[in-house]
Amino acid sequence: MCKKLFIAATGQHCGKTTISLSLMHLALKQYARVGYIKPLGPKCQDFNGTIVDKDAALMARVFGQEERIALMSPLVLGKGATRRFLDGEQTREWAAEQIQNACHELESQCDLILIEGAGHSGVGSVIGLNNADMARMLGAPVVMVAGGGIGNVIDSVRMNLALYQQEGVDVKLLLVNKMLPDKRQSSLAYLEKYFAPKGIMVSGAFDYSAVLADPTLQNLSKLLDKPLQGDQGKRQRIIHHIHLGAASSQKVIDNLKDSTLLLTTSSRDELLVTLSSLYNIPAFQSKIAGIVIPGHAPVSAITQRIIDDSGIPYIRIEKTTAEVYSALTDHISKISHEDTEKISLVTSQAEQVIDFEAIKSIL
Repeated sequence: MCKKLFIAATGQHCGKTTISLSLMHLALKQYARVGYIKPLGPKCQDFNGTIVDKDAALMARVFGQEERIALMSPLVLGKGATRRFLDGEQTREWAAEQIQNACHELESQCDLILIEGAGHSGVGSVIGLNNADMARMLGAPVVMVAGGGIGNVIDSVRMNLALYQQEGVDVKLLLVNKMLPDKRQSSLAYLEKYFAPKGIMVSGAFDYSAVLADPTLQNLSKLLDKPLQGDQGKRQRIIHHIHLGAASSQKVIDNLKDSTLLLTTSSRDELLVTLSSLYNIPAFQSKIAGIVIPGHAPVSAITQRIIDDSGIPYIRIEKTTAEVYSALTDHISKISHEDTEKISLVTSQAEQVIDFEAIKSIL
């Protein structure tokens, strides 16, 4: 008989997708046939001509399950979906049928199915199928992912629990993610003290990691919708710092930190030449990750040649420095299937920090 697990979250950006990747990796070490489904997809993308949920596309590509993509993402809320449901063009019953049919088909193919919810517990209410409804309908025990801390976790979990309890669904395990390393043990002890009397197990997941949170050059190229030029072997390099190249060249160089992306306007020839020249010096290769060159003024021909000859990764974009800096600093990095370095780090760390036996105990 196929087992199922519903992966819920207290809200956005608490690491639910990272946990789904981790649990899929760990499950495949113990089960011969593991499937994944994101019943409701609020964020869509094209997948070989089919519109599917972004997380489902990620899981399909990472774990080589592309042939199952239609089952992994049976319902997406694309443009106009909310109005269609509110106008009665599509119904809760129709949506439930799409999801149940896909899940039943996966059950016939798998020993374990990971069911990833969408955002907090209330997401999907517009179609009459929020995450709590979904877990009840699919008959899956729930593991809830929450961000780090103590009070914040208790507050957010209690708020989300209310809807699951209303639907008669048991949340059996709390996975605490993004914890501060020096407070990990004490935080887990206090959370266990609070939740154990309520019948909810508590287990730790990942400590907070800037490496997992920070974007890659490839991520930023997609964000800005401009190609990454220069050394293509550095597409997966993780950016730890973003600096404005507004000061003198010497001051900019003196303030470089590990894996810094420089935002340097197209009119700063001397700084662009300096960074390009330093890029191939071993002492600076760990510090200079690349350049984003905003500005409407063209880069001079000699400066452009020096940049190209150096191989330094760069993105050229004809917007103001302020516009680009705002876009980069407001960006919250999400893992893509191309982030091979991050995915490898996630799966290797998962084997160390996630207690999969605790997961198995609630199935």
